[in-house]
Amino acid sequence: MRRILSSIWITLLLTVLAGGFAVAQEATFDEEAAAEAAEMAEEGQDATEGETDTGEGGGIDSGDTAWIMAATALVLFMTIPGLSLFYGGLVRSKNVLSVLMHCFFITCIMTIFWLVCGYSLAFTEVCPFFGGLDKAFLRGVTPETVSGSIPEVLVFLFQMTFVIITPALIVGAFVERMKFSAIVVFSLVWALFVYVPVCHMVWGPGGYFLEKGVIDLAGGIVVHITAGIAALVICIKVGPRKGHLKEKMAPHNLPMCVMGTGMLWVGWFGFNGGSGLHANGAGVMSMVVTQISAATAAIVWTCIEWRKNGKPSVLGCVTGAIAGLAAITPAAGNVGPVGAMCIGAISGFVCWYFSVILKSKYKYDDSLDVFGVHGVGGFIGTILVAVFCSSTFGGYEPEGYTMGTQLGLQFTAAIVVVAYTLGVSLAILKVIEKTIGLRVDENAEIDGLDVADHGEQAYSS
Repeated sequence: MRRILSSIWITLLLTVLAGGFAVAQEATFDEEAAAEAAEMAEEGQDATEGETDTGEGGGIDSGDTAWIMAATALVLFMTIPGLSLFYGGLVRSKNVLSVLMHCFFITCIMTIFWLVCGYSLAFTEVCPFFGGLDKAFLRGVTPETVSGSIPEVLVFLFQMTFVIITPALIVGAFVERMKFSAIVVFSLVWALFVYVPVCHMVWGPGGYFLEKGVIDLAGGIVVHITAGIAALVICIKVGPRKGHLKEKMAPHNLPMCVMGTGMLWVGWFGFNGGSGLHANGAGVMSMVVTQISAATAAIVWTCIEWRKNGKPSVLGCVTGAIAGLAAITPAAGNVGPVGAMCIGAISGFVCWYFSVILKSKYKYDDSLDVFGVHGVGGFIGTILVAVFCSSTFGGYEPEGYTMGTQLGLQFTAAIVVVAYTLGVSLAILKVIEKTIGLRVDENAEIDGLDVADHGEQAYSS
């Protein structure tokens, strides 16, 4: 019965979205087409030769376009295969395929979601909190439509990679115990009601936080805080894995995890370096500070473990690097090398403390430290950018900058998004729990999700 309900959930959601937006599209198409034709005729232009410029640029810049195309590929590379291998190596061998499937299938469903309504709701202007449906199914967007200095369809594709990786990050909090159907439904509904409004408020035209002057280059708020808070809510709501804190649950393949980390690190150059949407010196500096922060955080985390445990662990080193990458994400466009070192050092220590000390104290099973690394790291970077963007630290101050005012803006935005994400995520989980259920049964958890959910095994013997 629950399988039937889960299928109905997904089918109804996609049908309502697609049908509703198709109706909206049909209802407005004739009127808008007539208005466009009249305007072009008045200007003496041929409708087949027109070019729309939605930004301040005078047309497509081939250098910017080439770089953002490469950056888009790098960000997609972060999820498949980067995050997939990073997470896959950290779970037990009986669950590795399930984690790879989660990341891969989320990539697929988020792609369609972004086309159907996500991009339009996030990047059109209706009100400060969400956009409209004018560009549902990319209606009106052609290869010649320009946004700034690049084709708008490239903006659509670049931003798609961000909505893909965000729910994929959350996977690490509930590995080895959550139903595949529940994951699919949660990812779709969460993207619609959490990711899209936050994305619009921070990056969208007329967005509330954007207009206030909140700094978030590549997703400290939009990606890492939302994913980290949702992860904390899920791991508590779903409950710990069977045998948590009683049985050994060591990573089954650390080399796989290290390879995934390397892919994430390389991909992060596209994540941060591409978010300015220009191939220029600012983009290069974003890449420079990304490298510095990741390296610093990895060193700090490693040294803490070395001193505490007597040996520097590989897992600690790569986890520290991810913490530094998450923390520099919102700040990469506004801090210099000194600021990057400071942010990396602080995030290396604080994320270690949350992931090792606090998690052990409160016994919540954030299995792969999504909250401790991404949520805390994103929060740290969101706050510290207000300090280290100061020219005193070699940073790049926004117009009218004062440290106190910027700190207030950054802190307010972060806290509001934490509260909003927590409340909406919990509501979504409660509805799913009452309908299709959240957790696999005990036998499935013992056998492993590879066999229980997918009928396959990663390793033959």
